[in-house]
Amino acid sequence: MKFATFTSAAALVLSTVVLASGAQARDQIRVVGSSTVYPFTTAVAEQLGKAGGKTPVVESTGTGGGMKLFCAGVGVDHPDATNASRRIKKSEFDDCQKNGVTDVVELKIGFDGIVIANSKSGPDLTLTKTQVFQALARELPGADGKLAPNPYKNWSDIDASLPNEKIEVLGPPPTSGTRDAFLELVMETGAEGVPALKDLKKADSKAFDKVWKSIREDGAYIDAGENDNLIVQKLEANPKAVGIFGYSFLEENASKIKGATVDGGTPTFENIASGSYKVSRPLFVYIKKQHVGVVPGVDKFVEEYVSDKAIGEDGYLSSKGLIPLPAEERTKVVENAKAMKPLGAEAF
Repeated sequence: MKFATFTSAAALVLSTVVLASGAQARDQIRVVGSSTVYPFTTAVAEQLGKAGGKTPVVESTGTGGGMKLFCAGVGVDHPDATNASRRIKKSEFDDCQKNGVTDVVELKIGFDGIVIANSKSGPDLTLTKTQVFQALARELPGADGKLAPNPYKNWSDIDASLPNEKIEVLGPPPTSGTRDAFLELVMETGAEGVPALKDLKKADSKAFDKVWKSIREDGAYIDAGENDNLIVQKLEANPKAVGIFGYSFLEENASKIKGATVDGGTPTFENIASGSYKVSRPLFVYIKKQHVGVVPGVDKFVEEYVSDKAIGEDGYLSSKGLIPLPAEERTKVVENAKAMKPLGAEAF
């Protein structure tokens, strides 16, 4: 699969600016962003290194943090690509445009499930999205229908069938795409399962949004940072705790932790691929087209990432937990990557 070499005026201008400023040119790709996408991009980077090129430097900064770095500007002081466990927001796209990052290429690489998991030695968890919402929301409606601080201390306070254990959930920070997706896929849907909040949504959608977007801060939810491996270690050490992270980390640590059933679906490769596990989301890599032809290897990085051997049904990324795109959709991703087609404002 041949990719056209990008030698547009934008690349030549960038190259001239870099040389004129006296800045030292970079010969190694720099990638930032999502901790969930990090292991997949690292695997792609290693393949490039094995092929004889410079191995790209991949940093785990979280989706939101990665977008800030990526959109801050063009030139060797700024990253060439960013990983994202959600799609770029319009506000981020606008920020890119404002800072001269005018040609952003989107690669949709596959799917991932968001897992609610605990230690193998802990209890088997069968949860509903509404129960998870009730465990983690900052405020819940009381008997009078008015919002009040979350009163639940133990899981069994929510439902007697749940473990009589303290609610202790280790999860991603506000900068994480996993946090964003968890809020939309679990907390929003879960809130709709509470009658008083379903009524609130009809009466005042903004007030409803504030409820499901607000996580409690009384110790029941612990911001574990961007290191999902650290969450796994803490779960192994504390069988009473529960963690939230991407499916790939469950796949990698299946001997230590297990995933909860959520709304009747279990987090398996097959269930995420078929759509029967409802807590799943697409994953992305964003490329700065203006760096192609300036920072060596950006085009090779894109070519490797969208190759069948990487994101195909039997590609090496599926063995790391990436759920492949359907063949037809994958074909479109490859076509866009070959053309290095940038996102336009009409995409939002």
